[in-house]
Amino acid sequence: MTLTLTLTLTPSHSWSPPHPHGHLLTLTLTHIPMALIHTCYRITDIDRSVAFYNALGFNEIGRIPIRDEAINVFMGLADDGAEPRLELTYNIGVDSYEIGTGYGHIAITTGDLDAALANLGEQGIEPERPPYTIREGGPRLCFVRDPDGYRVELIERG
Repeated sequence: MTLTLTLTLTPSHSWSPPHPHGHLLTLTLTHIPMALIHTCYRITDIDRSVAFYNALGFNEIGRIPIRDEAINVFMGLADDGAEPRLELTYNIGVDSYEIGTGYGHIAITTGDLDAALANLGEQGIEPERPPYTIREGGPRLCFVRDPDGYRVELIERG
């Protein structure tokens, strides 16, 4: 999709619609399709983080070292196809991160939240609080935290 916008610059140097006494400017914007492919978390222990995300159903797709600075671990769910949805970055020599107040969470779905929580509980992963709904008739959900404190929302979809 292409959008063409024509404006003129008037003597006062403000933008306005085409004007006979201004300088013509035509701007063409082209829509280029894009897709979100993954999110990245910085982690402090590769094995511990991979085990956590394995417990949530993620599979390790690959690891890529970045010189002697870092290792990227790519994780995906069975239905994600070839593109990993989660990149875990281990920066060598860094042992903690500040998550900050602007970050929220990632969300994944499950067909049976109770069974998923029972499986996670067997691996020492407990929800922040019992499952709940945010509106009448809405799906049940809850949150767990990964080893570095990132929140993961589990949403039950029937």
